[in-house]
Formats: sequence, structure tokens, C-alpha cells
Amino acid sequence: MEELQIKRHSLAHVLAKAVQNIFGKDKVLLTIGPAIDNGLYYDFDIEEQITESMLPKIQKEMAQIIKKGEKFERREVSREDALKLFANNTYKVELINELPKDAVISTYTLGEDFVDLCSGPHVEHAGKLQSMGFKVEKVNGAYWRGNEKNKMLQRVYVYAFNTKEELADYITKIEEAKKRDHRKLGKDLGLFFISDYAKGMPFFLPKGTVLKNQLIDFWREKHRKAGYVEIETPMAMNRELWETSGHWHYYKDNMYTFTVEEEDFAIKPMNCPGGMLFYKENLHSYKEFPLRVAELGKVHRHEASGTLHGLLRVRVFTQDDAHIFMLPSQIESEIKNVLNLVDELYSVFKFNYEVELSTMPESHIGDEKDWAYAEDALKSALKSLGKDYKINPGDGAFYGPKIDIKIKDALGREWQCGTIQLDMQLPKKFKLEYTDENGQKQEPVMIHRVVYGSLERMIGVLTEHFAGAFPVWLSPVQVKVISLTDRNQSYAKEVFDSLMAEGIRAELDVRSEKVGYKIREALMQKIPYLIIVGDEEEANKTISLRGRNNLNETGVNLAEFVKKIKTQIETRELN
Repeated sequence: MEELQIKRHSLAHVLAKAVQNIFGKDKVLLTIGPAIDNGLYYDFDIEEQITESMLPKIQKEMAQIIKKGEKFERREVSREDALKLFANNTYKVELINELPKDAVISTYTLGEDFVDLCSGPHVEHAGKLQSMGFKVEKVNGAYWRGNEKNKMLQRVYVYAFNTKEELADYITKIEEAKKRDHRKLGKDLGLFFISDYAKGMPFFLPKGTVLKNQLIDFWREKHRKAGYVEIETPMAMNRELWETSGHWHYYKDNMYTFTVEEEDFAIKPMNCPGGMLFYKENLHSYKEFPLRVAELGKVHRHEASGTLHGLLRVRVFTQDDAHIFMLPSQIESEIKNVLNLVDELYSVFKFNYEVELSTMPESHIGDEKDWAYAEDALKSALKSLGKDYKINPGDGAFYGPKIDIKIKDALGREWQCGTIQLDMQLPKKFKLEYTDENGQKQEPVMIHRVVYGSLERMIGVLTEHFAGAFPVWLSPVQVKVISLTDRNQSYAKEVFDSLMAEGIRAELDVRSEKVGYKIREALMQKIPYLIIVGDEEEANKTISLRGRNNLNETGVNLAEFVKKIKTQIETRELN
């Protein structure tokens, strides 16, 4: 365990002791308190509500514990002694009982009045945490072990870094992230909303629909050039199909099911089985391969209400799926083609990304030899492209290993979007065939892949990445034309009509309001260009421009501006 994680883990015990000191040791049941990427948290079972106003008090108590510099002492105990020690804590008893029979069970004390079940390691004494920067940040509810059937606990989060300067830098980024929150910007910019009548199911407003359609047009353009055909499959299919695919067994709890005329159906949580039926509809020859089939399919998944988060975690979304049917000899080249397509799409947004190779999970279908072959093929493709990657053991799909692609936004945050899954199992389950060069029936290999991941999630990520100031080609409104006075309304309308005739998305503001007010309102909407026309512009048949990067120009020729903005749109320039 790296040094910072050891410090964070140690600080979790300081947090636990502080909460016990404040609320009373006999009133606080300790559960778990892991280190996480930005610090740590600890889950408490406590009758009294921990409020936000109490967090500074917890912070102060933690500082006092650290100042005392009490030692962390490790003790190995028998299972019997551990169960006696934590007999009054059902959470610890549950954890102890789940340990393997030969497990070494250890506890850590911090001073004379605190003990916790823990494998460690920890710093030598609390004084070692003196130089750290930490902040007790928030408290919220969390089900024991993430299961909504269990008791709701109180989870206290703490930011923690090696130094106070690192903490300050992180908090600055967090404040910036709050300003970029796509849920707030989505409302302010009129992109989408989510109703209590359809939790986790976004409504796209006119401007949000424009944005979504621009992403779809871009996606279609790139996929046509890459040799994909596009299909559409039904929203709901019967139980037999989902049993054949394995989803009924592995995924039923996340599926919306219903019955029609005594026949069970499921609304699709993924597009794959429909793609299998598309393939089976016709006979196929090896000469068709690779057969690249794409679908912008709307899928529904029953996500727990506590996990829903704007557009980033929803119950219905549009997945930019594709299934590639191919010969075994084409695996490496097709993986490369998909990764090159990922590069093409992501580079337009200036996204950097990292790659993880997720291997066979414990619960899987198919022969382990097939899995080993598939994993080796993915490794070979990544290696030949010079892609650095890390192994994510046991996190593959139940039908095959996958390459997960995590993009980094403007704040350096990672988002899981694209994935490439090599599947040698579903073709078997659906008895897919093709005729080889010798006239013999063979089984194709298949790739599942997404690039955006979901359009909804990508819109959420892009909103935060650009802080709502989308590049011109994506902006729902590209230009706003503003009249300086009422007598300039006709000329403003003339300019507006010229822009619309050129296919530029424009709005017209000829209200009898102060021009400063109209400009501020347009800037709040993060519109790339504002055209302001008054008496001088009307007399000279020119325009004045306001825009990003402190753009402020007068006497601009309208035709030249139209040429400039159309080039920015056509080249998808970032500005």
C-alpha cells in the first residue's frame, strides 16, 4: 500500500475515534472506513443525526487526536477472541464470520480507549499525520454494504492529502467542478430536465435535442466512413431471447419486465440480442467479413434510486452500440480499427484517455481456453498500437474480456465511456454461422463496442468538460443577433435571416430592453457569438461582434463573418 493510502487509512481510524469521542463510545457502532481516491470515509450506525453543522467539531476533534500523537498498535487475535471483542457490533461480527478459516485476524488500537477490526497497515502514531491536509467535507446516507435492503448508515467523508497545499489545490478543483455541474448548467442552458414522474429518465428540451443530434450526426458520419451499416432493433423482446443470451439469469434484477398474453417480455437493457437476431436473419459468407453493424439503441436499466446522478447515471439512455462479426484472423485488425475510431471521435473534443483490460470474472460463461485466447488477442492489439494499459482482473463482461476506455476532462477527472468487448460466447449461444472458403459452416467471432458509451452520459461529460461553453459546431445557439435600439429591429431581422439562410443556428433579440441587459443574458447562455447592430452598423451594412476570448470588434463585414463561422462549424474547431 502506498504511503498516502496508509495515511488516509490511518486517518479513517482517527475519524472513527473522533466520532466516538463526540457522541459517546456506547452510542456509536463502527462499520467500515476505507481510503478512497480523494481521502476516506467511515460509515457509522448512530441514532443521533450527524448534521453538516457538526462537521467542524469533528474536524477539531480529529486535530486534537493527531496532536496527542497516540500510537497505532496492531494485535493478532483468534477468531473466538475477535468475536468476543466485537460481540456488541453486528457489523464487525458479520465481517469476521466471512473471513476465510485460515485468515489472520488483527485489530488496531489508537490510544487506550479505541479499538477497531483492521488488517492495516497504519502509520506508527497519529502524530505522523500532522503535516497532512484534511477536511471533513460532508455526511450522507449509505446502506450497509451498498445493499438497499440493509440498514441506512451515516457516511462521513474526509478529503485528505499529503500536504495542506495539495488539499487547497483539490478544493479549488472541486469548487470549479461545482460551477461545471451538468445538472445546474443543464437547467440554466435549457438542455434537459428530469421529472419525479420519470426518475432517472431525462427529458431533452429543444436546445438539448439540438446538441444531442449534433453528436449523432458526427457519430454517423464517422461510422459511415469506417464501413458500418446502421440498424434499429425492437425496444422489447420476449423472455426466451434473454434466456438464450444469458441476460435473464445474469441481469434480470436490472431489467424492466412485463407480460403480454401470458408471455414474458423485457425492455432491452442492452442491444446485443437484437444484433444477434439481425445476423441470423440471413445466410452469411466469409467474404462479407468483417461485418460492422451499428445501432443507436435506447436501453432501460433498473438502477437503484440512490445511484442516479443527472445524465451520468440514468435508467434510460441511448447506447451507441456496434457489433462486428468477423473471422478469428481479423480480431487484432478490427480491435485496432475500433481504437482508431475512438481516437478520431475523442480527438475532436481534445480528450485524453487511459485504457484498462478487464479479464474473466468469477461468474462467466464459456470455456476458459476461449477466454485466454480472447484476452491474448486484446493484449496483442493494444501492444501493436503502442497503447499503455493496466489489467483490471475479473471485471470483464460475463461473456468475454473487454477494453475499458476512460477519458479525462478539462479538470483531469476520469469518466468511463467507451468499451470494446471481445465475445466468443454469444455466437455459440445463438448458433451463428457463416460459410468459409471451403463451403463449410463455421462460427464467427464478435466484438461488442461503444464509443460515446451513452449519448446522455457523454452530454453530461461534455457539459462539464466545456463548462457549458460548447464549441461552435455543438452549440445549440451559435449566434445571437441583438438590436441596439427599437429603430434597428428591421436591420437586426435582416442579419438574422441571412444567418438562418446559411444554416447557422441563430436567435434574434429585438426586445425593448437595455442592450447591456440583453448582452449579459446572452453571455449567461454561453452563446459563442453575439452580433450587435445599431445606427452605425445599419448605415454601413456591417455588424459588431462580441464573443469568447474577449472578442470585441466593430465594422465587421457580415459575409466574412459567415464564412469564418461556417469554417469553424465544418472543421469542428474548438474555440
